Amino acid sequence: MRSNVYVICFLFFSLSVRAQSPFVPLNADYYHLIDRLEIRQNRWAEGFHSSVKPYNRQSIIQLTDSLIAHPTRSLSNTDYFNIDYLRNDSWEWVTPYDTIHKDPFTRNQPASMSVGDSRKPFLNHFYRKKADFYSLQTPDLDLHVNPVVYVGLGADITSSSTNTSTNNNQSLFVNTRGLEVRGTIGKKLGFYTFFSDNQAIYPEYIRQYGQTYGQTYSSTGDPSTTAPGEGFVKPFRTTGADFLSARGYFTLNALKIINIQFGHDRNFFGNGFRSLFLSDNSPAYLFLKLTTRLGSKIQYTNLFTNLQNTQAPRPQDDKLIPPKFAAMHHLSINLSDHINLGVFEAEVFSRDRLDLSYLNPIILYRYVESSLGSSDNAFIGIDLKANFLSHFLVYTQVMLDEFRLKPLLAGKGDWTNKFAIQLGGKYIDAFNVPNLDLQAEFNLARPYTYSHESSPTVTSGQTNYAHYSQPLAHPLGGNFMEGLGIVRYQQKKLSLNAIAGVMMYGADPAADINYGGNILKDYTFRIRDEGNFIGQGRKTVITYADLRASYMIRHNVFLEGRFLYRFQDSQYRPDSYSEQVGSFALRWNLPYRNWVF
Repeated sequence: MRSNVYVICFLFFSLSVRAQSPFVPLNADYYHLIDRLEIRQNRWAEGFHSSVKPYNRQSIIQLTDSLIAHPTRSLSNTDYFNIDYLRNDSWEWVTPYDTIHKDPFTRNQPASMSVGDSRKPFLNHFYRKKADFYSLQTPDLDLHVNPVVYVGLGADITSSSTNTSTNNNQSLFVNTRGLEVRGTIGKKLGFYTFFSDNQAIYPEYIRQYGQTYGQTYSSTGDPSTTAPGEGFVKPFRTTGADFLSARGYFTLNALKIINIQFGHDRNFFGNGFRSLFLSDNSPAYLFLKLTTRLGSKIQYTNLFTNLQNTQAPRPQDDKLIPPKFAAMHHLSINLSDHINLGVFEAEVFSRDRLDLSYLNPIILYRYVESSLGSSDNAFIGIDLKANFLSHFLVYTQVMLDEFRLKPLLAGKGDWTNKFAIQLGGKYIDAFNVPNLDLQAEFNLARPYTYSHESSPTVTSGQTNYAHYSQPLAHPLGGNFMEGLGIVRYQQKKLSLNAIAGVMMYGADPAADINYGGNILKDYTFRIRDEGNFIGQGRKTVITYADLRASYMIRHNVFLEGRFLYRFQDSQYRPDSYSEQVGSFALRWNLPYRNWVF
């Protein structure tokens, strides 16, 4: 990564910098509140393009200011609550109130208090602001420190379809303790860091998923010791996982229109529950991201990442996990107030160090690949979305991986027809019921999509679309179809969430057989060249319903209960089973992760 250091040093020392806000960590519940505000205002946000996540805090406050100034529809009491919540959470970017009694969001607040102030600070130093355990503002430093806690208990009951009298009962447990720190230095340099220590016992379906994906390096080498979205793990009790989580980055603005972010974290391209370009399923990775904004119409994102290949064998005397790299472009254009078009390109490549040829931010990666004579893994994609009537958003993604038109038109199921498609829609304040939001989404990926080949010069796993043996896009990998529906309802501090869906995919009957679903496998050992179809292999259909209720007892402190029913129906009967999961948790300054696969 020496070349990355050169780039960072160049950007730090040769460009002028301006004030920059840290980003809000990826959080499906939190980001839904932001996205529904954008839909409500019936035009795209001016401070960010919502197809690229995360968003920075300053831009979120700009969106709330815009909606306050120009509401398209009357706001409910829960809308007022949510806007107040977002402004309290990023209070440092809210303009101080000089006309406080004219602001509808402070109608019950004393004139002596500003946004984010706590009515009852703890020991005069802690929780002076509702969102921060400790905060400090000086001309040179803006600092926010918060504890992170997640304590949960639950039960998991699985029933085999081949022996209905046999139930497997498992106690579930999550224990997370950590710290989150963010802020700015000299009003120029933003920073964020997160660290937590975790122990968890996951439901059966997550442990089974870890047998295919997430076979991360553990202290025992046992592939059953896994944690989704995490890297190195250790065994905890019999079936649990013990792991550390850490994320952190610096961010600054250069040349006014270019934002630079460098560190370890996750990124997300898309507008759906899933992403077929880049999602937050895999562990955090080292990255350099350049975001160029030309007014509010055009946003161009360059993302350079250093990934880990945990499939590759390592010499006995070498404990370093072999690296691999990915370079991505995403161009987002607001064609109008209601239509947005995006173009995506990615290249996964294997070297002993970052290839400088891919650092060119404005060149087609396919050309670079050809000029180098390499066999790197290239992807291109298009996304499109439209909002209308201040209630609706429709969106789509199309990802092409080594796509060939002639074999597609021949209709013979050629293995090179590797593509993925997403269609979805959101309906907020559905049927004029305030804060009732609906979402429907359909995803599919052809066999062998996202996978790649090995060769005498390319180690296994070095060019597939995975990091730490976990997919970078959809968690099912390839060779699947999925339909899901989401219902969200909120009444101020109380939120109800329901996710229901059907997933169909083709599983491999043996480790040495490749029907195109497991993206970690080498596609040169595919089952056939023609006659391929989605669901080939052992057809597996999963139906599920996931219900969750959350109550915010104070800012970013949630009590929540969850119930999941899941039924897996496989052509191989021993793999068929039903599962019921119930849990109750206290969550403090930590996002809820939806593990639906």
